[in-house]
Amino acid sequence: MAISNKAGKTALSFDADALARAEAALKSLSSEFEKWMGDEVVRMTAARLAARQTQFAEPALLALYSSAHDIKGLGSTYDYPLATLIAASLCKLIETPAGRERARTKPAVVEAHVDAIRAAYQAQIKTNDHPVGRELLAELHKQVDLLMADIPA
Repeated sequence: MAISNKAGKTALSFDADALARAEAALKSLSSEFEKWMGDEVVRMTAARLAARQTQFAEPALLALYSSAHDIKGLGSTYDYPLATLIAASLCKLIETPAGRERARTKPAVVEAHVDAIRAAYQAQIKTNDHPVGRELLAELHKQVDLLMADIPA
Protein backbone atom coordinates (compact mmCIF):
# COMPACT_ATOMS: atom_id res chain seq x y z
CA MET A 1 0.00 0.00 0.00
CA ALA A 2 1.29 3.49 -0.81
CA ILE A 3 0.69 6.74 1.04
CA SER A 4 0.96 10.22 -0.51
CA ASN A 5 2.50 13.00 1.53
CA LYS A 6 1.75 16.74 1.33
CA ALA A 7 4.33 17.23 -1.40
CA GLY A 8 2.51 14.70 -3.55
CA LYS A 9 5.32 12.16 -3.32
CA THR A 10 4.43 8.53 -2.76
CA ALA A 11 6.05 6.55 0.03
CA LEU A 12 5.73 2.90 0.89
CA SER A 13 3.56 2.22 3.90
CA PHE A 14 4.53 0.00 6.76
CA ASP A 15 2.96 -3.45 6.60
CA ALA A 16 2.73 -4.69 10.19
CA ASP A 17 1.38 -8.08 9.07
CA ALA A 18 4.36 -8.65 6.78
CA LEU A 19 6.73 -7.73 9.60
CA ALA A 20 4.94 -10.12 11.95
CA ARG A 21 5.19 -12.92 9.38
CA ALA A 22 8.90 -12.21 8.88
CA GLU A 23 9.53 -12.24 12.63
CA ALA A 24 7.63 -15.52 12.96
CA ALA A 25 9.66 -17.06 10.14
CA LEU A 26 12.89 -15.89 11.75
CA LYS A 27 11.79 -17.30 15.10
CA SER A 28 10.99 -20.66 13.50
CA LEU A 29 14.54 -20.75 12.14
CA SER A 30 16.16 -19.74 15.43
CA SER A 31 16.46 -23.35 16.51
CA GLU A 32 18.84 -23.80 13.57
CA PHE A 33 20.98 -20.76 14.47
CA GLU A 34 23.12 -22.63 16.98
CA LYS A 35 23.98 -25.31 14.43
CA TRP A 36 24.65 -22.78 11.68
CA MET A 37 26.92 -20.75 13.96
CA GLY A 38 28.75 -23.95 14.83
CA ASP A 39 29.20 -24.66 11.13
CA GLU A 40 30.67 -21.18 10.63
CA VAL A 41 33.07 -21.70 13.54
CA VAL A 42 34.22 -25.02 12.06
CA ARG A 43 34.75 -23.36 8.67
CA MET A 44 36.74 -20.52 10.22
CA THR A 45 38.85 -22.93 12.26
CA ALA A 46 39.68 -24.88 9.09
CA ALA A 47 40.57 -21.64 7.28
CA ARG A 48 42.88 -20.70 10.15
CA LEU A 49 44.58 -24.12 10.00
CA ALA A 50 45.12 -23.70 6.25
CA ALA A 51 46.56 -20.23 6.85
CA ARG A 52 48.89 -21.55 9.53
CA GLN A 53 50.09 -24.38 7.28
CA THR A 54 51.02 -21.89 4.54
CA GLN A 55 52.65 -19.37 6.90
CA PHE A 56 49.65 -17.12 6.33
CA ALA A 57 50.11 -16.91 2.58
CA GLU A 58 47.88 -14.52 0.65
CA PRO A 59 45.30 -17.05 -0.64
CA ALA A 60 44.91 -18.59 2.80
CA LEU A 61 44.47 -15.20 4.48
CA LEU A 62 41.89 -14.27 1.87
CA ALA A 63 39.97 -17.48 2.63
CA LEU A 64 40.16 -16.66 6.33
CA TYR A 65 38.94 -13.15 5.59
CA SER A 66 35.97 -14.61 3.70
CA SER A 67 35.06 -16.77 6.68
CA ALA A 68 35.46 -13.86 9.12
CA HIS A 69 33.37 -11.66 6.86
CA ASP A 70 30.57 -14.25 6.88
CA ILE A 71 30.58 -14.38 10.68
CA LYS A 72 30.70 -10.60 10.80
CA GLY A 73 27.51 -10.56 8.74
CA LEU A 74 25.74 -13.52 10.34
CA GLY A 75 26.86 -13.60 13.96
CA SER A 76 24.21 -11.20 15.22
CA THR A 77 21.50 -12.94 13.20
CA TYR A 78 22.58 -16.22 14.80
CA ASP A 79 22.33 -14.55 18.23
CA TYR A 80 26.11 -14.11 18.61
CA PRO A 81 26.71 -10.36 18.35
CA LEU A 82 30.05 -10.78 20.15
CA ALA A 83 31.22 -13.06 17.34
CA THR A 84 30.16 -10.36 14.87
CA LEU A 85 32.33 -7.81 16.68
CA ILE A 86 35.33 -10.12 16.93
CA ALA A 87 35.03 -11.07 13.26
CA ALA A 88 34.79 -7.37 12.35
CA SER A 89 38.06 -6.78 14.18
CA LEU A 90 39.73 -9.61 12.25
CA CYS A 91 38.30 -8.28 8.99
CA LYS A 92 39.70 -4.84 9.79
CA LEU A 93 43.14 -6.40 10.20
CA ILE A 94 43.23 -8.58 7.10
CA GLU A 95 40.97 -6.80 4.60
CA THR A 96 43.80 -4.89 2.90
CA PRO A 97 47.15 -6.03 1.51
CA ALA A 98 48.93 -3.83 4.06
CA GLY A 99 46.90 -5.31 6.89
CA ARG A 100 47.57 -8.85 5.72
CA GLU A 101 51.29 -8.06 5.55
CA ARG A 102 51.16 -6.84 9.15
CA ALA A 103 49.19 -9.92 10.18
CA ARG A 104 52.01 -12.09 8.83
CA THR A 105 54.42 -10.36 11.22
CA LYS A 106 52.27 -11.29 14.21
CA PRO A 107 50.01 -14.19 13.26
CA ALA A 108 49.17 -14.75 16.93
CA VAL A 109 46.76 -11.80 16.63
CA VAL A 110 44.95 -13.52 13.77
CA GLU A 111 44.88 -16.79 15.69
CA ALA A 112 43.59 -15.04 18.82
CA HIS A 113 40.57 -13.77 16.90
CA VAL A 114 39.69 -17.26 15.67
CA ASP A 115 40.22 -18.72 19.14
CA ALA A 116 38.06 -15.98 20.66
CA ILE A 117 35.17 -16.70 18.31
CA ARG A 118 35.49 -20.42 18.95
CA ALA A 119 35.64 -19.93 22.71
CA ALA A 120 32.69 -17.53 22.72
CA TYR A 121 30.64 -20.06 20.78
CA GLN A 122 31.63 -22.99 22.98
CA ALA A 123 31.03 -21.06 26.22
CA GLN A 124 27.84 -19.45 24.91
CA ILE A 125 29.25 -15.96 25.49
CA LYS A 126 27.01 -14.16 23.06
CA THR A 127 27.42 -10.45 23.81
CA ASN A 128 30.08 -8.01 24.84
CA ASP A 129 27.94 -7.25 27.89
CA HIS A 130 29.50 -10.38 29.36
CA PRO A 131 32.63 -9.31 31.29
CA VAL A 132 34.85 -11.89 29.60
CA GLY A 133 33.49 -10.96 26.18
CA ARG A 134 34.00 -7.26 26.81
CA GLU A 135 37.60 -7.76 28.01
CA LEU A 136 38.43 -10.11 25.14
CA LEU A 137 37.07 -7.73 22.54
CA ALA A 138 38.94 -4.77 24.05
CA GLU A 139 42.24 -6.68 23.96
CA LEU A 140 41.72 -7.82 20.36
CA HIS A 141 40.96 -4.24 19.30
CA LYS A 142 44.07 -3.04 21.12
CA GLN A 143 46.27 -5.61 19.36
CA VAL A 144 44.83 -4.78 15.93
CA ASP A 145 45.28 -1.05 16.55
CA LEU A 146 48.91 -1.60 17.58
CA LEU A 147 49.62 -3.65 14.45
CA MET A 148 47.98 -1.13 12.15
CA ALA A 149 49.09 2.06 13.92
CA ASP A 150 51.10 3.50 11.05
CA ILE A 151 49.04 2.14 8.14
CA PRO A 152 47.06 4.93 6.46
CA ALA A 153 43.32 4.42 6.79
